[in-house]
Amino acid sequence: MSGTLYLIATPIGNLGDLSPRAAAALEEVDFIAAEDTRVTMKLLRHLGVRKPMVSYHEHNKASAGPAILSRLMAGESCALATDAGTPAISDPGEDLVRLCAGNGVTVQAIPGCCALISALAVSGLPTGRFAFEGFLPVNRAQRKERLQSLLGEERTLIFYEAPHRLRVTLADLLAAFGDRSAALCRELTKLHEDVRRTTLAQAAEWYRENEPRGEYVLVIAGAERREETAVSLDQGAALVLERREKGERMKDAVRQVAADTGLARNELYDAALQAAREQ
Repeated sequence: MSGTLYLIATPIGNLGDLSPRAAAALEEVDFIAAEDTRVTMKLLRHLGVRKPMVSYHEHNKASAGPAILSRLMAGESCALATDAGTPAISDPGEDLVRLCAGNGVTVQAIPGCCALISALAVSGLPTGRFAFEGFLPVNRAQRKERLQSLLGEERTLIFYEAPHRLRVTLADLLAAFGDRSAALCRELTKLHEDVRRTTLAQAAEWYRENEPRGEYVLVIAGAERREETAVSLDQGAALVLERREKGERMKDAVRQVAADTGLARNELYDAALQAAREQ
């Protein structure tokens, strides 16, 4: 009989946030798979727990995942722990969970800290519906494409960002979305926790003068609900061609007009191509 993989949500700053159930699981498992064994060792010392550890992270998951699975299939139990937060959320633990699920190994989540949920809760922005986007692509072209795809998204948007990329990201968000309401949540649960409820323009201005420090969760207001408009497919195609004449790529023009009108993107693209041929 195979063992169980436990997903242990670890503190994102304050060690007091580790749940008693998580502490008990770390005590009871046969071994721990850690994103960084040095970080997890500090947590284990705090708990007075001694357990064998293996490394599991983005750069070794292709080899470490099957090795962990083999031990689980042999009947051992394993706790998966990230440096901070919930495993498998914007994290390579996702791949290990998929591997275990595909081989009939039981996976149990031991809930607790999650930076995106904590940031959303304190943001002051709508929490009923939200979309988590994790880290935006580093490549500027891919980042622009991702943001363009989110232009019409009405749900609250949540992003992670590192301090050295924050200024560029704020500039890109402002260029794509305009001056929306936002909350910049920094160092959550830590000594210097800071929640800045502001707008994208004000945030960009603030960080032009102030050095970003710590890890950020960015919570951005979704797009305003569009009024229903009776725009025909032919009219939409004409709008696309107008944007093309101003120098936009066909793909970008179609995406924006589809977001503005509610027309289906594929149908709009075909109609615009047909209209262009008929010109």
